[in-house]
Amino acid sequence: MIADQLRERIESGSIPPGALLPTESALTTEFRASRGTVRQAIAVLREDGLVTTEHGRGTSAASTRQRGGLGKTAESDTAEHEIAADSELAALFGLEVGATLIGHQRVNRRNGVVESVVRSYRLRRSGQ
Repeated sequence: MIADQLRERIESGSIPPGALLPTESALTTEFRASRGTVRQAIAVLREDGLVTTEHGRGTSAASTRQRGGLGKTAESDTAEHEIAADSELAALFGLEVGATLIGHQRVNRRNGVVESVVRSYRLRRSGQ
């Protein structure tokens, strides 16, 4: 998996803190993957606090400080549930208000303190 290989490079120091990751184009070529797949991998690393993305600059490995430093314990809780699309979500997905979506929530904590809450939504697949 692309995210796993990039994670290993960051954690091993092959991509040091603050260094830019290769461009999306370079990663699509290296991994023989679509741009969407590369973007998903980077999104996973961003959610895990390993990279930061700046518009116009690119994606770089997060510093140890941005990752929370050493000696701190990180936890995350995830939950997935069905929700009825409100008007904003319905418009984004091109659905009727009240249509069923799958909501995913991830709560990230460091030393017991909530650092971030990440919510995402997706279409419910048939058979779910």
